[in-house]
Amino acid sequence: MLKDSKHNQMETLAGSDLSGSDLSGSALSGSDPAPIAGSESTGKAGAMIWEIRTEEQPYAFLSDKKIAESNRYGQKIDLIDLTEHKLPVGRSLYINENPAVGTNPNRNKQHGFYFTADNCIGCHACEAACAEKNETPAHFAFRSVGYVEGGSFPDYKRMNISMACNHCDNPVCLKGCPTRAYTKHVEYGAVLQDPETCFGCGYCTWVCPYNAPQLDPVKGQVSKCNMCVDRLEVGLKPACVSACVGNALDFGVIENVPDNREQALTDIPGFPSSEITHPNVRFQQINQLPDEMKRTDSMPLKYHKDENGRYKPAIDQKKGTTKHWNLARLSSRENPLVLFTLCSQASIGAFALSFLGAQAGVDAFVTFQQSALYAPLAILSFVLVAFGLFMSTMHLGKPHRFYRGFNNLRHSPVCREGLGIALFMAGLGLHILFSLPTNSLFRSLYTWFLGADIGALITPAQAQSWATGFGYFAIPASLVGLYYMNRCYRIEARPFWNHWQVGSAFFGNMLSLGGLVAGLVMVPTLAFAGANYTVALLLCGGLMALGLLIEAIGHLAHSKAMASAEHEGGASYYIQTSTFGKTFFARNLLLAFNLCLVTGLLIALAVWNLDNVYALLSWCFAGGLLMATSIVGRALFYVLVIPTTMPGAFFWKNKGFEEHARDIGLANMPQVGVAPLHH
Repeated sequence: MLKDSKHNQMETLAGSDLSGSDLSGSALSGSDPAPIAGSESTGKAGAMIWEIRTEEQPYAFLSDKKIAESNRYGQKIDLIDLTEHKLPVGRSLYINENPAVGTNPNRNKQHGFYFTADNCIGCHACEAACAEKNETPAHFAFRSVGYVEGGSFPDYKRMNISMACNHCDNPVCLKGCPTRAYTKHVEYGAVLQDPETCFGCGYCTWVCPYNAPQLDPVKGQVSKCNMCVDRLEVGLKPACVSACVGNALDFGVIENVPDNREQALTDIPGFPSSEITHPNVRFQQINQLPDEMKRTDSMPLKYHKDENGRYKPAIDQKKGTTKHWNLARLSSRENPLVLFTLCSQASIGAFALSFLGAQAGVDAFVTFQQSALYAPLAILSFVLVAFGLFMSTMHLGKPHRFYRGFNNLRHSPVCREGLGIALFMAGLGLHILFSLPTNSLFRSLYTWFLGADIGALITPAQAQSWATGFGYFAIPASLVGLYYMNRCYRIEARPFWNHWQVGSAFFGNMLSLGGLVAGLVMVPTLAFAGANYTVALLLCGGLMALGLLIEAIGHLAHSKAMASAEHEGGASYYIQTSTFGKTFFARNLLLAFNLCLVTGLLIALAVWNLDNVYALLSWCFAGGLLMATSIVGRALFYVLVIPTTMPGAFFWKNKGFEEHARDIGLANMPQVGVAPLHH
């Protein structure tokens, strides 16, 4: 295994605004070159580096003859120059805790892969070599081979694509990772990931457009291609390149075109936009291909050649347009996040309404705040957000490492979301604590149990002052958490989510669910106390209507945008209107009906003061519909999203085959390579 020492170094690539710990504390999946009799090499650090493999063929050695000054994106290739010489030359990578420094003269230049699609025969030798070196299990691989095909007999063509991590100039995995498990190194420009630091949230697998980070559901952690930096240190190309039998893969300093090659493209059919991350991979694809290339996996995408000769994604209606319910398929690995987002939003809305309403001097809210049930409502809000956070934590591959989720506040929206929600919980908890001395029920219980007056510890006026202060602290903290909850899903690699509708859904649910939770506690409390609850019902119901309206507007705009989109977002919309077509229609119908119902009840209450038992039952019915549509809508949100992905094969990297293998029991055979659902 590639292991590193306890040395703790920090590095930043100037211009890329990237930071992370060096290899300290990490364990990179892989094995070093086997010690074989032959010549030995001593690194610059004076330590003995591992023995060089003497049986390697000449094509396995790096042979960069010229180095460009900058890449096609305008970024310097010399990474020491890029950092303005803030980092030293000749640092050790501490591979296998060996302090020796490799002898590669281009050690501080950005390296990358070169793939000649015309030469790839789909033998999967690169996959096998990578799997053997890194000892990956059968259900995932750092490098995989997929393909696209098109035409008709006899002019039928297939293009294979071998893809691993592209060690990008702008690694979104590094910026998204909350634990700082990723580092962009000035050594070879390698983006390395530490599986032991990772706590298995999988966010890096969401933001990467190329399927490079692999979440192992068995170990509950992510790992990825490490560029075979141990081989680079002794002048050898990565294992996958050395194993390629068709001379399709090559490797070296980026922008160096290998001998007998004439192209260095940044895209080929099936490759997502390079503008997202500026990947360090170049392609050659000269052979004439049909104007339309299809994927053989279950992804409803194909690729059309545009007027510039570039292939762009389009919708492939593989499963027809028949509408289905598929309610059972609404359940997914992201169920904990469904509960986390909805519970957090309901908690924020309920507390904000009850607290700010009282602070604004609304009589009904002031009366409620002075009642014995104000503290229970605040406690209910606390329990809701605590339950949501618990479910979010249990979603992790390593829940016991949850505290690492605050390590990357500089870049990761996941960190900022977690911090905002945690601060909201802290402010709300302290608000509850100092609200209790002003609560008549709590004061009576305190006196009954302890035989003393809590006023001896803190006066009601002092407690109220502290409670108000912490309440005002909790409100902005909750909005920060909610804002970054929205930012977590604005991902370029997931176009279905990268729309302002995410914000309208989240803030809309905060208002509607918050109004529902607050109303369920406030209205009965005021009714039993003999107080007028009309204003409270109007405000709570008004928030429900406003939230539903905001959510409905967002859904309409999102559907319009995705229906006309020719990318993965459009493919998601196709699945939404076919595979889940009946469920989607029912959710929209119930949402519209509920909006009309709540609006009608508000008008009846405001104009005719209609608050009899039938009206209250109608409000309860509206609340039940709201909860149902919110849960179904949020489940669809997670199930429908299709990321920008590299094409798979008919069996390997094919979600359709994985589902079929699980249905018939084939997935129980480890060699089939279908990942378990749980770890």
